[in-house]
Amino acid sequence: MASLSAYIERSPTIDLLMRLLEVPGLSGQETAISQAIQAELIAAGVPAMSMFNDDAHSRIDLPCEIGNLFVHLPGTKPGPRIMFSTHMDTVPICQGAKPILKEDQICTDGSTGLGGDNRTGCAVLISTVAALLKHQLPHPPITLLFTIREESGIQGARYLDAKAVSDVQMCFNFDGKVPAELVTGAVGQETFHVEITGLASHAGVAPEQGISATLIASKAIADVHAQGWFGKIQKSDGYGTSNIGIFGGKKGLAAGDATNVVTDYVYLKGEARSHDAEFNSRITAAYQAAFEKAVNDVSTIDGQRATLKFTIHKAYPPFHLEDHSPVVMRAVDAAKSIGMSPITKSSNGGLDANWLVKHGVPTVTMGAGQHEIHTIKEFINLGEFMDGCQLALAIATQCRQE
Repeated sequence: MASLSAYIERSPTIDLLMRLLEVPGLSGQETAISQAIQAELIAAGVPAMSMFNDDAHSRIDLPCEIGNLFVHLPGTKPGPRIMFSTHMDTVPICQGAKPILKEDQICTDGSTGLGGDNRTGCAVLISTVAALLKHQLPHPPITLLFTIREESGIQGARYLDAKAVSDVQMCFNFDGKVPAELVTGAVGQETFHVEITGLASHAGVAPEQGISATLIASKAIADVHAQGWFGKIQKSDGYGTSNIGIFGGKKGLAAGDATNVVTDYVYLKGEARSHDAEFNSRITAAYQAAFEKAVNDVSTIDGQRATLKFTIHKAYPPFHLEDHSPVVMRAVDAAKSIGMSPITKSSNGGLDANWLVKHGVPTVTMGAGQHEIHTIKEFINLGEFMDGCQLALAIATQCRQE
């Protein structure tokens, strides 16, 4: 068999990526990009009847147009069904992107993001299937998964149709920078919402008759920090991170209206991350205890206290795959077969893989040339992108270069 590079032609593959970059697809608005992907796959020879959108959108508590896009392909040789995944949605800064092709990269005009996160992954999956069909390369049964709403909390992967992946043995998720860096583990995340309802009073006349929600929140955060639960957390039995990212009032407004009024309401939103699910819960529990204590410590002159609403949301679970697991070994072997020097690593951010593993599908994540994502400086390294395409084809065929 010829070198895999002979099956992934540079010019048409980059043209494919350029077309996908021009298609809008914000989180929750993936209809256009889903249709564009299906059109590209049909043009490559994939039967339309092998594609469908699931009903994940009906289970997501956010506006959605469609569900995840699945493509099921039969194998041409025996073997367990494998899956390739990526997400279709982009972040708001990529709206109206105008990709500019240069010799070794694709960049923006400087007014928007690019959407390489994750149009590169979409192009990798399409080009892989196109090469398999065009050159009649032997491969096992393959499923493609293009998820919705990854950028808004990994919603598509979380709520996917589990029946659609029931016979998938392993998955390879394309979402990142360097193809040879294989992500085999990631943190889990819990978010928490805090509402403190105090009591307003005139700050210059009778502050003692009020209950400052600002004071309560400040005391709680200071307490969390003093106990070592804020920011980078290193305890004898675990480690993680935490943060308060939103501190304000109702409907995104400021906490309070004027300097002469004791603040009667504060809303905060924070997060905790750890590679250990139990330790993650300990972090959020420490925050809850600190806020409960602060509420109890602050009162009016006659003993009235604020009320507290503390809500925890488990955003995504952590996971870890051993280097000797079949999915990791397949990815490593494929990377080595095309001259890469793969390494395995863990991520401190969430991925579709977090939920795919939870659904029982061991998943390795690798990159395809994304850089400076979610900024107007975003660009795609075309050498890495083409390497990602070759890696996907190597995984699908497990061919070695001659």
